[in-house]
Amino acid sequence: MTAVRQDAWSPDDDLILAEVTLRHIREGGTQLGAFEEVGERIGRTSAACGFRWNSCVRKRYEEAIQLAKQQRQKRNYMKKQTASATSHVSSIAVVEHEERTFRHEPLTEESLSVEAVIRFLRQWKTTYQELHRHIKALERDLKERDEQLLTLREENEHLSKEVNNVQTDYRAVNDDYKTLIQIMDRARRLTVLSEEEETKPRFKMDANGNLERIE
Repeated sequence: MTAVRQDAWSPDDDLILAEVTLRHIREGGTQLGAFEEVGERIGRTSAACGFRWNSCVRKRYEEAIQLAKQQRQKRNYMKKQTASATSHVSSIAVVEHEERTFRHEPLTEESLSVEAVIRFLRQWKTTYQELHRHIKALERDLKERDEQLLTLREENEHLSKEVNNVQTDYRAVNDDYKTLIQIMDRARRLTVLSEEEETKPRFKMDANGNLERIE
């Protein structure tokens, strides 16, 4: 049974998780199988590996994931072509045998092998050319995606700079606004004090020593 670990993930653990998961994607396996394999290697549960992959590691390997998927497509395509070529050779052998049986001609290993190989090679040449064109198309698509990714990165950097500039301008405006509020509040208090001083009654002393209010 795999032990349950509570310690933090190390860079080596993340690297193992990425390598195994990408290999499973490339070879047509499942991510669950990858998480189980990683869990056995580093002593963690497959659920913990899956959570770590989806929450953290996957974000750092988006380009590698896309490349692994393209490699998987190439691999599957080549398997199909190989299977088709093998089936074609088998069909040639069956037809050859039926034709020779119908003509009552002896079927020798040499005649069957040579003719079958010639037909197989011709068919494989066509298959190879189609596969080569398919690979070229995938390479062009990959190049276009790389260019798009580069453009998006440049746009992201430009937008990040603009966001930083806006944040800086916002902080400056906010500081100016606070300063203005303080000035307005100080002016308001001075106005109130001035009005209180103007409304306060004043007195003077007359010649007889009595206080007389000054209007």
